[in-house]
Amino acid sequence: MTSHYAHQPVPATDVFKPDIFRGKVVLVTGGGSGICYKITETLMRFGCKAAIVGRKADRLQEAAQQLSRDTGSQAISLPGDVRQYVAMQQIVKKTIDQFGHIDFVICGAAGNFMSPLQGLSSNAFRAILEIDLLGTFNTVRATMDEIKRTHGSYLHISATLHYSGLPWQGAASSAKAGVDALSNVVAVELGPFGVRSNCIAPGLIAGTEGASRLLPQGSEELARSLIPCQRPFSCSATRPTGSQAR
Repeated sequence: MTSHYAHQPVPATDVFKPDIFRGKVVLVTGGGSGICYKITETLMRFGCKAAIVGRKADRLQEAAQQLSRDTGSQAISLPGDVRQYVAMQQIVKKTIDQFGHIDFVICGAAGNFMSPLQGLSSNAFRAILEIDLLGTFNTVRATMDEIKRTHGSYLHISATLHYSGLPWQGAASSAKAGVDALSNVVAVELGPFGVRSNCIAPGLIAGTEGASRLLPQGSEELARSLIPCQRPFSCSATRPTGSQAR
């Protein structure tokens, strides 16, 4: 199917007040690349300061330096594993020590690979759940007291995988469904403290690690034809090296 639809996105800087997030601080897991990198960059362009979390220290540091250069705001890199609760406690403490508070938390650390259920080992299934779902819980639990204090908000990066039965995505689908459910509980339990919790579920994002892993070579046009607007969103130039640092 050929589409002649042309989309010219309006830059966020043309819509919102330039310093709308000045004085705010965001903690982002998976912030070294992809979707979360671009979200962090946009927030920083509006004055927000950021602490980005990932497992690969050198790439994370490079991403933080690039974010700071490109936005004129400040980003720090805090290497750590979201699967380890103590590590997340330490990251939260370092963020508060550096910036004084945390206003927003973006839970975006994720893992994924393609496998049919019959070929999926118990260890592999657990690995994805630990990164996506347990990692989200650890991040929420470690930041909860601070976010209640600042009346802040959580944003969870979910997916559309579990909206229907998607072959070869049993582990990731299960993990993201759990993230959606956890976000709902956070919203209900912490709402009385002035805390918001929401999920966003991006579809296919061109130029990301997920797209490169999950789209078979040569299937780009087929994937495009299945998108109602006939255009995948783009996350180009997400890092200087184009690699994943989640």
